[in-house]
Amino acid sequence: MRAAYIEELGPADVIRYGEIAAPRPGPTDVLVDVLATTVNPVDTFVRSGLFPTHVDFPFVVGRDLVGTVAQAGPGVTGLRAGDRVWCNSLGHGGRQGAAAEQAVVAADRLYRLPEGVDPYAAVAAVHPAATAYLALFVHGRLHVGETLLVAGAAGNVGSALVTMAVRAGARVLATAGSRDAQYCAELGAAEVFDYRDPDLAEQIRGAAPSGIDLYLDTAGVNDLETTVGLLARRGRVVLLAGARTRPVLPAGALYMNDRSVVGFVISHATPDELAEAAAYINDLFRQGVLSPRGIEVFPLSAAADVHARMEKGELRGRRAVLCTDVTAGD
Repeated sequence: MRAAYIEELGPADVIRYGEIAAPRPGPTDVLVDVLATTVNPVDTFVRSGLFPTHVDFPFVVGRDLVGTVAQAGPGVTGLRAGDRVWCNSLGHGGRQGAAAEQAVVAADRLYRLPEGVDPYAAVAAVHPAATAYLALFVHGRLHVGETLLVAGAAGNVGSALVTMAVRAGARVLATAGSRDAQYCAELGAAEVFDYRDPDLAEQIRGAAPSGIDLYLDTAGVNDLETTVGLLARRGRVVLLAGARTRPVLPAGALYMNDRSVVGFVISHATPDELAEAAAYINDLFRQGVLSPRGIEVFPLSAAADVHARMEKGELRGRRAVLCTDVTAGD
């Protein structure tokens, strides 16, 4: 089969495109004919070695897929050949990735795609959406009626955070660029602040005089000295970006107010947590309220170029979808 793969860790140009051996499913695995995959920041971290994880070479890159069941192992129930499915947890922890014509997926990491959902929009949404779900409800412990702030609300994870938090009955404050304010408001943010405003902290305090219950910074700025001071008593900060940041920790303001800072990456989510998120995501798909803001479709052979563009910041919030269909330009 054709795949985008690496034989060593390194920069984007270590990604090769060509023929490798097709995978073989075990008794509780499913062989999937891949229609499309995408590129996430974490994919570049794994490929470069920034995020250490077990990798067997040749290693197929990529976390997410939408495809069709080709074969289900004898120990698999509820899935059969021809079913349209999705996954968002390959390419990590010894699992081969999704950027190939076929992929093997453990049955407990594979979910049906609801009828009528565009597969390209779906594959672009499932990773940021699951990240948002886990950040809000598992690690952030969001409750109805709470006030939260999403920093970077116009991005892929940020927009999913706003959408889910509003539907959960929270009051959402958001920061974004001025040109994205209307988009964030349309998602349901009660107030949107320009992240470049030199008086941003005071603007937030004015909008939430009792403090923020949950703060999520998708941009990875992680200015904890400012952020912790904006929290309500028992307020929480969830760190989910900014691997190289080294913020100052205001310990007194944390422990004297029962506040907390928690770090989280979706790569460590359990199959049960991922399945919980998947059920929620599929419900949003059925309701037509979860979709990426914009996508670009590339042939699978463009994986190295797309990795490089992501690392240079050239995608700017758009999701890159890699398609295995030869008619897409392979």
